[in-house]
Amino acid sequence: MRLEKFVRLMKERGFDGALISPGTNLYYLTGLQVHEAGERLTVLVVSSNGDYRLLAPSLYENVVRDFPVTFWRDGENPYEKLAWILAEFELSSGRLLVEDTMRADWLINILRVGNRGFDFYPLSSVIRELRMRKDRHEIELMKHAAKVVDRVFEELLSWDLLGMRESELALKIELRIRELSDGISFEPIVASGENAANPHHAPGNRRLRKGDMVILDYGAKWKGYCSDITRTIAIGKPNEKLVEIYKVVREAQEKAYREVREGVKAKEIDAAARETIAKAGYGKYFTHRTGHGLGLDVHEEPFIGPDGEVTLENGMTFTIEPGIYVPGLGGVRIEDDVAVMDGRGKRLTRAERELITI
Repeated sequence: MRLEKFVRLMKERGFDGALISPGTNLYYLTGLQVHEAGERLTVLVVSSNGDYRLLAPSLYENVVRDFPVTFWRDGENPYEKLAWILAEFELSSGRLLVEDTMRADWLINILRVGNRGFDFYPLSSVIRELRMRKDRHEIELMKHAAKVVDRVFEELLSWDLLGMRESELALKIELRIRELSDGISFEPIVASGENAANPHHAPGNRRLRKGDMVILDYGAKWKGYCSDITRTIAIGKPNEKLVEIYKVVREAQEKAYREVREGVKAKEIDAAARETIAKAGYGKYFTHRTGHGLGLDVHEEPFIGPDGEVTLENGMTFTIEPGIYVPGLGGVRIEDDVAVMDGRGKRLTRAERELITI
């Protein structure tokens, strides 16, 4: 059981307990589909002694079953109930892990509970050790999510893209993903022409024109697990400079992928892509890390950047997505999802990576 593994690891690291609010960590540890209910305190309390209980508002009474839980109703003070749980678990002081994304108002009120002498630490510092290494079942779910985005890319090539607004294409991509999966893993990015010089451009009213290079970045979810793909296509004959840039990015992505194997540090993958782009004279236009971990979150450990000290192991999953972005001209990015399996890297996304002109 994941929760038991987490308790053992927490104890080994010298932590006394953890407070975990709704999100992917709670789902990972318990399998509970509990979402944050606004200002209503919802938190899983875990003790290094192995005790655990969810504190949740009563509106979840028909959701949380067969799991230790204390419900509270509107008009009650949930922080008093939290204090009772902490006392029952003999958590009066010590080193306490707290969900990184917990609401600030919750944390402020928790700090006031009984004026306890806790030292707080981010939950990610421990749980990352578990979540970074996916098992076979998790990778199978990610493969399914990857097949969805591959299929969407294949289909969109047949759409009448010329003259379509960026925002319209982004919506069409999102709707198709929702038809084929459990939903999107993030808002799709469609960046055309000069807009493609912005790596995280928000799709707008610009219409796709002949000669455009268009960056398409989107992802799907399947049973909670994410995919994330980027392809860059041409609408009609593109600028020769952008064709040259595409070839450089394609080479950089392939070289980085070939470096993926067990025992290699994440920063070595980044270096393979970065050096290729720098040698071609575009180093200053590669403005982000080469990739990021992927799983229940679309961005998680391990991060594939210049400071990536994580040593790759079997089960680690991440993106490889170098890009070149030239202001006033445009940009190119190519991204695949990769898993370390049997000691080597394996692409989960398989859509065509050569430049496609439509």
